[in-house]
Amino acid sequence: MLQFQPPGFGQRVIQTSLGSMAYYTPVATLWSATETAALPPLVFLHSLGGGSSAYEWSKVYPAFAATHQVLAPDLVGWGESAHPANEYQVMDYLRMLAEFIQRAANPPVQVVASSLTAGLVIRLAIQQPELFQALLLVNPSGLNDFGLDYGRGLPAQLARTPLLDRLIYTLGAANGAAVRNFLQQFLFAQPQRISDELVAAYVASAQQPNAEYAALASLRGDLCFDLSLYMGQLTVPTVVFWGEQSKFTSLETGLRLARLNPQAVKAFHPLPEVGVLPHLELPGIVIGLLQRYLSDNGEKLKEES
Repeated sequence: MLQFQPPGFGQRVIQTSLGSMAYYTPVATLWSATETAALPPLVFLHSLGGGSSAYEWSKVYPAFAATHQVLAPDLVGWGESAHPANEYQVMDYLRMLAEFIQRAANPPVQVVASSLTAGLVIRLAIQQPELFQALLLVNPSGLNDFGLDYGRGLPAQLARTPLLDRLIYTLGAANGAAVRNFLQQFLFAQPQRISDELVAAYVASAQQPNAEYAALASLRGDLCFDLSLYMGQLTVPTVVFWGEQSKFTSLETGLRLARLNPQAVKAFHPLPEVGVLPHLELPGIVIGLLQRYLSDNGEKLKEES
C-alpha cells in the first residue's frame, strides 16, 4: 500500500499465474532509476497473517536502497495485490514466489523473509536453488515443525467453520481495536512499540476486498507443514534471526531447525526483547545485523563459512 511506504519508494505491478502482484521499489525521486536497476537485487517478503503486507519490512529496506535493488511485494492475496477467491495452498505460494523472483528481479537474489513465508522460501530454495544467492530469515517455520499439528488448535478449528470463519475475520482482523490487540497479545514483546501507523497499515490490508481468503487459509493451517522434514536438503547459504519472545514458535524450535543443517545455516542469532516481528519492533537492530551479511555480490555469507 503506497500510502504507507517510505519516501522515495514507488509501486510497480507484475502479472503472475495467480493474479497481479504489487511491489515497492526505489524510484528516481531519491535514487537514480538507472543506477537502481543495475544494483544487486534484494527481495523482502512479508509473513502471512491477517493484515500482512510489504509494510512489515518498510522500516528496514530503505537502509539498503542505495546499495541494492530493493523489491518488496505484497504477495497475492495481501496488501494491494490481487485477491482472488482461492483456497490457497503451499504450492500456490511456491509458484508465486518463484514467478516474482523470475519476473521482477534478476536472479540469483538475496532474500529477507519472515515466519511462515521464510519457511516457504526454504522449500523453494531446495526446489530451485539457482534463484537464490543467500537467505536471511526471521523465525522461519512451517508451524507444524517436529510433528506439531497447528491444525488441531482451536483457532484453526474455528476458522474451518462456515460463516463463523468470516465472522472471526471481521471481528479479529479487519478493525483497528482487534488488530492492535492481536499485535499486542501475540506478535510484539513490548506493546508500546505498536504505533498508530502500524495498526492503520494492517487494517488497510485486512480490509481489501476478498482479503479474508488468504488470511483464513493461513489461520486454518492450509499453508502449514513440517519444516524439519526439509531443512537437511537446503544448500543456499542462510542466516537465521529469532525473536526470543516469539509466541508462535519457540527459540528452542528455531535452534533445533538450525542444527539440522549446519552446512547451510551459517549463523543463528537469538534476538532478545522482541517477538516474531523484530523488524517492526526494533528495526535499527535488524538493519545492523542484516548489514553484517548483505553484500553487493552475495559473497559475505560464503566468507562466514
